[in-house]
Amino acid sequence: MRPSLASIDAKPPAPAGQGSSARGSRVGSIYQSVLDAVVEHRLPPGAKLTEEQLGAIFGASRTTVRSALQALAHDHIVTLARHRSAFVSAPTVEKARDIFAGRKLVESAIAQEVARHINDTQLTALRALLAQEAAAVTAGDRPAAIRLSGAFHVAVAATCGEGVITDFLRGLISQSSLVIALYGRSHAPACGHDEHVAFLKALEKRDGDRAARLMSDHLDHIVADLDLVVHREPSVDLAVVLRASRQ
Repeated sequence: MRPSLASIDAKPPAPAGQGSSARGSRVGSIYQSVLDAVVEHRLPPGAKLTEEQLGAIFGASRTTVRSALQALAHDHIVTLARHRSAFVSAPTVEKARDIFAGRKLVESAIAQEVARHINDTQLTALRALLAQEAAAVTAGDRPAAIRLSGAFHVAVAATCGEGVITDFLRGLISQSSLVIALYGRSHAPACGHDEHVAFLKALEKRDGDRAARLMSDHLDHIVADLDLVVHREPSVDLAVVLRASRQ
């Protein structure tokens, strides 16, 4: 039996080694807060993350903060630097192209598979997710629209099960957010809601070829909105961003 999509989101699995202990929970909390801020474009690529700052913001020890940063670095969300600091990763142009080329290959193949096996319950869950995305777009809530957009892509993959491919796609989507934050031309949401709707209609008709083509075109449109030349230096107040995310 394939899992329900009701609780599926765009968040990656907890950092390696996270357990039920208080320390493990704190590591996961820091990891998720930083990841959410990156995915929602509140922390831009290149933003500096120091152990001292993060420890003060979260009331955590340096050891705990270091574990969270190491987990984020493992998932290519941050880049570790000297003197116990890190930076939100800033993908190169070549890396940016590779990330989206990988997404096209993976998500086009996923679309074919999903169209063959998706059931009515899963379709209903995907419609509900798109309704949330539409509401966020209408309300002008860009962070929520970005998060829900990524959640939709992950949820499509998860209709085939929570396995290696779905986890791999989660990582690609998180890295895609870095690329869009760094190279995006516009302030529009990372994905077009109307294109998501058209893609879902192809799944409803169990038309795998059309679904794969629409997904490929959709990702091409995202890349077309990137200026894969310009690198903007970030200016961000880390404490304001991360404390706000915890409220």
